[in-house]
Amino acid sequence: MSRKCQLTGKKANNAYAVSHSHRRTKRLQEANLQWKRIWWPQGNRWVRLRLSTKAIKTLEHKGLEAMAKEAGINLNKF
Repeated sequence: MSRKCQLTGKKANNAYAVSHSHRRTKRLQEANLQWKRIWWPQGNRWVRLRLSTKAIKTLEHKGLEAMAKEAGINLNKF
């Protein structure tokens, strides 16, 4: 599975690691992804998703059903 948030689509960013002498080498800034079990009341079951921490905070505010609809995913497949 790719390192990508399943609800927001957040993924790694290309960047430079800059040393003290200002030499630049390529690196990746990975998204902070966590496996999270969320209760889905409409489906009456737990859903396991790989989410960014930002998505977890937004999920508490908006709710699972609304965020899944925005992302265009079907929760029955998870």
